[in-house]
Amino acid sequence: MATTRTETTPVSCPTAAGGTVASTVPVGAVHAEGSSLDWGASLVEGEVVLDETVAPNAPWSVVVRTGHVLTIVDVGGNQSADCLLYNADDPEERYSVPDTLAWQGNAYVRTGTVLRSSEGRPLMTVVANEVDRQDTIGGACGKESNTLRYGHHVMFQHGCRENFLAEAGRRGLGVRDIVSNLNWFMNVPVEADGALGIVDGMSAPGRRVAVRAETDVLVMVSNCPQMNNPCNDFNPTPLRMIVVEPAPVDVDARSSEAARTAKEGA
Repeated sequence: MATTRTETTPVSCPTAAGGTVASTVPVGAVHAEGSSLDWGASLVEGEVVLDETVAPNAPWSVVVRTGHVLTIVDVGGNQSADCLLYNADDPEERYSVPDTLAWQGNAYVRTGTVLRSSEGRPLMTVVANEVDRQDTIGGACGKESNTLRYGHHVMFQHGCRENFLAEAGRRGLGVRDIVSNLNWFMNVPVEADGALGIVDGMSAPGRRVAVRAETDVLVMVSNCPQMNNPCNDFNPTPLRMIVVEPAPVDVDARSSEAARTAKEGA
């Protein structure tokens, strides 16, 4: 059974500058009774090295080792998993939206997309994906943007930016390390006139995306604490994070199979 990250009291964490940051992000919220949940499984076969549940509204992070594959399960459906990536050995090299989109010549993240760093190097590759497209241009919510969108009555509610800052503090990172992010399972279409929309999601309970680490990568996730947007039916739900070490590929067997197939087709 997956373990769960939960916290019920504020946590003070050290920062790279030697200070501390306190998190009052509400963590461990209970989703609505009767919610449809599908906990899924890894999209890639292999030995499971980590299996954790991220509670609604919670931040989470882990270092995914080179060659390992992280599967993110959208347990309740349309629950945005805001995500940042860093080179685990040098966090100043981190995920870059413009490099990723420029290299692939497309605004969407799909199967095969190489998630590139600020140095243009591959950090992770999307190896499997059960949602037509994933977003990396919609950004992360925060208490300031929430106030603009929904009114001043939400100014004390936290968002993904606050989650990122709290988790960054645990990793010795700070405000300057928070950059533009990925939004797994969030639907942000680019309209014909270039406008962006945040609309009903295309995910569902149990839908998954899997990314392979091309180097040791620090993966930081905010299980979006968005309770004012109808995209997730005003009902934040858990995420499941599964890291596997894929079984080694038998090169000789694969070559023999390819030769046999070619011979049969001749």
